[in-house]
Amino acid sequence: QGCWDRTAGKLIQQLNNCKGDIGAVLGDYNEEAGAWIRFNPLDGKGCKNQNVTDFKYALVESDSMAIEEQNAVLRELELPIACLVHSGGKSLHAIVKIEAADMKEYRKRVDYLYNICKKNGLDVDTQNRNPSRLSRMPGITRKGRKQFLVDTNIGKSSWEEWYEWIESINDDLPDPESLSEFWDDMPQLAPPLIEGILRQGHKMLIAGPSKAGKSFALIEMCIAIAEGTKWFGWQCARGRILYVNLELDRPSCLHRFKDVYKALGIKPNSLSNIDIWNLRGKSIPMDKLAPKLIRRASKKDYIAVVIDPIYKVITGDENSADQMANFCNQFDKICNELGTSVIYCHHHSKGSQGGKRSMDRASGSGVFARDPDALLDLIELELNESHYKQLRNMSACRVCVDYLKEHRTELLNELSQDDVLSQTIMIDFCKSKLGHDYYKELDNLINEARSKATSITAWRIEGTLREFSKFPPVNLYFEYPVHVLDEDGALQDIDPDDVKPQWEKAKERRQEQAAKAKNKKVNQFEIEFSNIEIEGREVPA
Repeated sequence: QGCWDRTAGKLIQQLNNCKGDIGAVLGDYNEEAGAWIRFNPLDGKGCKNQNVTDFKYALVESDSMAIEEQNAVLRELELPIACLVHSGGKSLHAIVKIEAADMKEYRKRVDYLYNICKKNGLDVDTQNRNPSRLSRMPGITRKGRKQFLVDTNIGKSSWEEWYEWIESINDDLPDPESLSEFWDDMPQLAPPLIEGILRQGHKMLIAGPSKAGKSFALIEMCIAIAEGTKWFGWQCARGRILYVNLELDRPSCLHRFKDVYKALGIKPNSLSNIDIWNLRGKSIPMDKLAPKLIRRASKKDYIAVVIDPIYKVITGDENSADQMANFCNQFDKICNELGTSVIYCHHHSKGSQGGKRSMDRASGSGVFARDPDALLDLIELELNESHYKQLRNMSACRVCVDYLKEHRTELLNELSQDDVLSQTIMIDFCKSKLGHDYYKELDNLINEARSKATSITAWRIEGTLREFSKFPPVNLYFEYPVHVLDEDGALQDIDPDDVKPQWEKAKERRQEQAAKAKNKKVNQFEIEFSNIEIEGREVPA
């Protein structure tokens, strides 16, 4: 049990008065076993962990290597050693300054200390981690060999000083560089993955509301990268890409890729460049997914990895800046380990979005806006009846042109550029040139296209870029299952609905209601007029 019931002051006083009979003060010890000392003070009520009053020191001991090697490692690590004692056996006991405030901090610091020792080749006896531990007492004989004091105050003077020093030499951070060394020989920039938008090895976020077709946009991008074509007007580098599907079931995902290929009119020459990792129902938090992804992708030479969508793998509270910073660090890890770009999509926050900047619309912490090298944001543009009338006209014209290309290509030479933009001219032309059966089939296609045009939505892409200059907003239609650029500029003057002031919205609603009422009256008049003609009655002047 030892002398844990007296203070250090009382023991010293008794030792000064014992005339050399130490055993009379401390008790006689067994020379076969040696003797020990506790290096942390106790409360005098016991000698267990709960009796420790000050967590000053910890014991570092290793008996699996030569004494000389132990001594060398302990000194090279600059451990803040208060005293180093030879055990009289095959180990050194290093009493290390821990200087913890409580038991929790003590355990944390001891774990850190043992981990550093282990990483540097010192196999530490982990049974010594408790603060009430005994260590060998210097000056005592053990089996004919002396337990003696080797040295005192070795290494750094305190735990804090040692911790800062060991962190500085053990981190994986690069050293600072002088700009003068590279001024005349700058490193080469990573080539663009998407021209004017994103470099290879960088990160991009696509944000937008529900039903904006974000997943379709990502699939369109995957195809553009695989085939080396343009995406929303931006040229893409050609290469291999991994699409991590977290939301769709496997058949739906595969069909969607094929549908988008067909709608884009792109020949599938490079299907081997697209790999799909279907994880619906099997997704795990991003910190667990990242190493699994890296392992599977390490030998595939992907130039881009697409994660769709990220809400399935978010770890922590998306409104917490520090938790989302840790989450986004997983994307950096993938970029650095694989040398690939990481592209992911996220949803908008609730409420109006038009009055916000593009970087403020994504749901959750502002980290989502600041972390990626490129942020592309989709916001909906509200179409009125005149826009849909134009879309129906364009759809009918397009159907007519496509039908003539397939069945009577030579007839296209008789049409001017203005002709192919008017559904009235195109329908009359096809009706006069095509036989009854052909025109009947074409008429069904035209009606189907007009009907489909009413489901078309309009969108605007705005961006926040780190590596490139800001691009003008890109306007496009979402004609399921693909996005189509607004090449005629019909959407250019439309503001998102929630940007407009209330008086302007009210005025537009009144004008729209008035136009509907006028059209209704005109239609009623035409019906009445037709009835009069059919009945043979005279029309009053």
